[in-house]
Amino acid sequence: MNSIRFAFAVNHEGVLQQKHFGDADKYLIYEWANNDMVFLNEINNAAKDYDEEQEHGSRKKGMAVSELLKNEGVKVLVSKQFGRNIRIVNNHFIPVIVYFEDPDESVPVFKKHIKWIVDELKNMPEEYKLFTIKEGVMKSIIKKEE
Repeated sequence: MNSIRFAFAVNHEGVLQQKHFGDADKYLIYEWANNDMVFLNEINNAAKDYDEEQEHGSRKKGMAVSELLKNEGVKVLVSKQFGRNIRIVNNHFIPVIVYFEDPDESVPVFKKHIKWIVDELKNMPEEYKLFTIKEGVMKSIIKKEE
């Protein structure tokens, strides 16, 4: 695996907030390559308010955010919180919950635990697990709606 792209869900000031991933103002795109995590660019979340007047956390919005990030080559979504669309995005991306406000604070932790992300991508399950990263890593199954 040569490189892995990450999208960090942040507000206009570049801070991770206690909001659902799809409600972020923008996404900071980082890439893991050559044993280092480097910032590539930022993209505005054009889908932030997509279909929200119909239903908060709409499936259409989840699909729109997914397409936006697939086009950027992203494989890992990083946020302080995910909503019910996690059941859509985990078919295409590894969702990761972090407890940091500054994305740069999480970079050393990702470096330390990158083997978990690489392993999940290599195994290519039908649905990716939810990762929770604080100082260590916890991996859990995302329950489907019944």
